[in-house]
This record gives sequence, structure tokens and C-alpha cells, in this order.
Amino acid sequence: MKDYIQKRVLDLSHFIADHNATVRQAAKHFGVSKSTVHKDVTERLPDLNRDLAELVKRVLEINKAERHIRGGEATRKKYQIKKGFHTQKGGYSKKA
Repeated sequence: MKDYIQKRVLDLSHFIADHNATVRQAAKHFGVSKSTVHKDVTERLPDLNRDLAELVKRVLEINKAERHIRGGEATRKKYQIKKGFHTQKGGYSKKA
């Protein structure tokens, strides 16, 4: 594996582990595709650093388990903005 790829794999992995980042967030931060991030952390990382690979795997599993919640929250906010409501803890309130 070329040096620049190894560096990218480790940088991506540390970013995901340190920030509990999603694959999309890491891809955007480093300017690479989601496919590249996924391949780097699932296929290449275990060969470089098995402990870091386990840590990243746990973070990505948590993100995968929570993604339906984030998606639902994003949809709720989208329609609240469309209808003129803003988010407030404890319920809905119309903008003044």
C-alpha cells in the first residue's frame, strides 16, 4: 500500500474515532468519497492497526444504529421550517 494511502487511512480513522463521525462527515472533511472512506476503514485499516480498526468499527456500528433517528429528526425539522414552526424543547410553537 502506498504511503499516502496509509496516511489517509489512519487520518480518516483517527477523525472518526475522535469525533464519533459518520462516514459522510469524514468524507466531507477529507474531500474524498463515502466509498473511499468505507473501503479505507473496513478493508485497509485492519491490516495497519487492528485496535484502531475495532474502535472505528464500534463507532460506525453506533452511527448505523442511530441513523434512522437522525433521518427522522432531519425530516421533522424540514417540515417544521416549511410550515413556519421552529423547534423548541417540549413541543411545537409558532414563530412570532
